[in-house]
Amino acid sequence: MSWRSAPIRALQMSALLSLIGLFVAVYLLLYKVGVIGTLQCGTGGCEQVQTSRYAVLWGVPVAFYGVCGFGLLFAGSHLGLQPAFANRPGVLALLLSLSSVGVVFVGYFTSLELLVIHAICRWCVTAAALVALIWATNLAAYRRMKLEGSPPTRPERAAAVRVTARRSW
Repeated sequence: MSWRSAPIRALQMSALLSLIGLFVAVYLLLYKVGVIGTLQCGTGGCEQVQTSRYAVLWGVPVAFYGVCGFGLLFAGSHLGLQPAFANRPGVLALLLSLSSVGVVFVGYFTSLELLVIHAICRWCVTAAALVALIWATNLAAYRRMKLEGSPPTRPERAAAVRVTARRSW
């Protein structure tokens, strides 16, 4: 896989995973604001987690932060797939930064589930796994791009073509 396809595949994977995470976060937010009556969890731990005092941070439901985070990750992934931003390390660096914040965020709340609330929400674990996968995908693509070097810019490619053309005479 070349430097051209590695970031594209990572951005496509990030877009897909963040869209799934966005749906999960919206589902949890709809429950929290009262639009959905019962969470489909199977173990009962989801409602215990969602009704705990830790389900609200600074007066805002934690699921809303998930909606914002996954929305930003999806928007960044989608932006990186546009031709004007394709193969730029800055897009992957931005996604890596956002997903790093997400990993810390879900790590904190997963530890609260395990150590304080003593209940596991399957939807929350799904969101945490999605953030971790997005982070790992972007980290691998970013490291690969840095190791192989950034793709040449248009002026660099044009100069290389001119030099090659002069040598062939």
